[in-house]
Amino acid sequence: MTKFSILFLIPFIFIACQNDRNKAAKVASHQSLKKQANIEKVFSLPKSVTFAGEKVPLNDIDVAERLDRELQTNAFWQSNMYFYLKRSKRYFPLIDSVLSSHHIPLDFKYLCVAESGLTQAESYAGALGFWQFMPQTAKEYDLIINRFIDERMSIEKSTIAACNYLNDSKKKLGNWTLVAASYNRGQQGIQNDLENQEMNSFYDLYLNSETSRYVFRIIAIKLIMENPSKYNFNLSNDEYYSPYKTKNLTITENIDDLTKFALNHNTSLKILKLLNPWLINSQVKIPHERNSIELKLPAKDSKLTVISSKAN
Repeated sequence: MTKFSILFLIPFIFIACQNDRNKAAKVASHQSLKKQANIEKVFSLPKSVTFAGEKVPLNDIDVAERLDRELQTNAFWQSNMYFYLKRSKRYFPLIDSVLSSHHIPLDFKYLCVAESGLTQAESYAGALGFWQFMPQTAKEYDLIINRFIDERMSIEKSTIAACNYLNDSKKKLGNWTLVAASYNRGQQGIQNDLENQEMNSFYDLYLNSETSRYVFRIIAIKLIMENPSKYNFNLSNDEYYSPYKTKNLTITENIDDLTKFALNHNTSLKILKLLNPWLINSQVKIPHERNSIELKLPAKDSKLTVISSKAN
């Protein structure tokens, strides 16, 4: 081989070596990320799964694969699921109590998680609160929305409204899995799909991508939150957020200044709105639909305290 040939080949040899080094670096980085995220452990589906007492037909390969997708997605979205779990002990006791009193299966609390992550979320379309009510639907289910209050952000009242919606859906659709799907697709939308496709089960319907994944996401969240350690979420009891300790105060007259009201009750506007997120103005007027409103204030042994104020 001539000197010229060797010189001609050197750049190509260098590039090949560089490519090998880049590939090795990528492999090492990928393996490191896998190790950090524990991705080498893929979670198996349980042998049997139910939602609201209704069996999920895992013998159907399509159903099994769709649930598997949501289970892996949510189990490995660790930061998201971590906070779902932390919030659960603060809000599940109240939500469970309301669901039970309205004869709704407790599995529907996981629908609430799927909707909002147990936060006062607001969607680009204008849905708001734990149960993501749109304004018109909220009013149809007796939630008050005006310039002073928005009861979509009252956890108790919005859960009651959700229960009434779910019970109405059950009467129309016949089973709870279809009811869950209707929370995303709409009652009439699911009814139309059943009739047009001549089917009786959610699992047999051809649906848009969002609704197609929706029920499986709820079921995946249920599986993880009911047995978190199985999916590598090992929280100690003190890592969960505890419920706020509160007392109730019935108000029968308008409040012209919520800041002064809070100070007069040894708290702050921040804490008042934290406990009553449905208060959306600096004052509140008793709505004509009600004779009074009920506010939550910190209990004496609450850890919600005013650190510093001008009154101190």
